[in-house]
Amino acid sequence: MTVRINPSILSADFVNMERDLGAISDADLVHVDVMDNHFVPNLTFGPQMVERIQQVSTIPLDVHLMIDDPDRWAPGYAELGAYSVTFHAEAASDSVALARRLREIGARAGIALKPGTRVEPYLELLHEFDQVLVMTVEPGFGGQSFIHETMPKLELLRGAVSKSGLDVWLQVDGGVTEQTITVAAEAGADTFVAGSSVFGAGDPAAQIAALRAAATTHAH
Repeated sequence: MTVRINPSILSADFVNMERDLGAISDADLVHVDVMDNHFVPNLTFGPQMVERIQQVSTIPLDVHLMIDDPDRWAPGYAELGAYSVTFHAEAASDSVALARRLREIGARAGIALKPGTRVEPYLELLHEFDQVLVMTVEPGFGGQSFIHETMPKLELLRGAVSKSGLDVWLQVDGGVTEQTITVAAEAGADTFVAGSSVFGAGDPAAQIAALRAAATTHAH
């Protein structure tokens, strides 16, 4: 199984974004958290900032929309050239129609689930998505602790993906460290968002390599 490490630029230095993007050039994708101060109590990037990051990043963008009304706004991020666009199940009015629209534009379509959101309704819809993001913290802020109680959702998803043979990435986001990444990998995750553990390290590239090694050892 391929292990992907996607550092979250929520933990980067916003004033020196190009420098920090260069420090993670050996990552698989750049995780870009878009927050609107409505769906979550925090405000980060909008389309203009994402477009600029797209222009200077040497690796593809993994955009995570923590916003209200993604049915309206998500396609615009796909049109900017984002490789993957993930929206929240709790915010979308028609998850399947939105995922299909994102795919039509040319992006991978992802659906995200908050820690308290049940995964069962989506197990029969996996063919409509390219990625399922299991939030391992409550969305909104970086630096939170990993919620171990979310692991059964990953186990259900991994079982369903393996059974179906679909190319659906299973992503975790929140509190990912060298210790918790092994737990998530054992539960079935293959795509890992790490923010403060990468950008808080003296050598982000070495930390990405350490996370990749830890996850690979425990991957399905």
